[in-house]
Amino acid sequence: MTAPIRVLVCDDQMLIRTGLVAIIDAQPDLEVAGECGDGQAAVDLAGRLRPDVVVMDVRMPVLDGIEATRLLAGAGVPHPVKVLVVTTFNLDEYVYEALRAGASGFLLKDAPTAQLLHGIRTVAAGAALLDPEVTRQLVGRYAARIRPPEGTSHDIPLTPRELEVLRLISAGLSNSEIAATLLISQETVKTFVSRILAKLQLRDRVQAVVYAYRRGLVT
Repeated sequence: MTAPIRVLVCDDQMLIRTGLVAIIDAQPDLEVAGECGDGQAAVDLAGRLRPDVVVMDVRMPVLDGIEATRLLAGAGVPHPVKVLVVTTFNLDEYVYEALRAGASGFLLKDAPTAQLLHGIRTVAAGAALLDPEVTRQLVGRYAARIRPPEGTSHDIPLTPRELEVLRLISAGLSNSEIAATLLISQETVKTFVSRILAKLQLRDRVQAVVYAYRRGLVT
């Protein structure tokens, strides 16, 4: 049998944390490796327990979820841990910063249970979890603040077709939707996505979206 996905749950609200633990532990393919109520504890526990996924709240005492995410999954971390951020929608700026810090995706706290479980499995599998509409609102809202004052698309090492695919990724389109838009196969789209991530030295689609907004490729 395949080993269950080991999850560390980090949320300072005990009621929410208890609910998350119960939901996750009830799944045959998931297992709660540990739980905690602040970001520093998450970093310490993740170092000892090496979970497959950390479900991370944003606003917590001692160390917030953004800085904890940066320490667990940010640039230069030798053994990064996959982080799934959960938050309320009015914390959207914090979520954007968490994505920049290295989170593999995010969910809203009022998301259905099935969506939470799908998110954990998706992130554990190495994919990014992006809700297209929420992503556009979260990242797009802060595009003006993070975008360089002058256009810099000329020095991006992508072909015109790859740039087109990157813009569609940033618009929240799935591979199948990109394929339909460009009239190409899904396998070709996957090849383009792999090339884009490799050329830009990005880990996943989440980082690709952030990159595109930072470089002013989308508005």
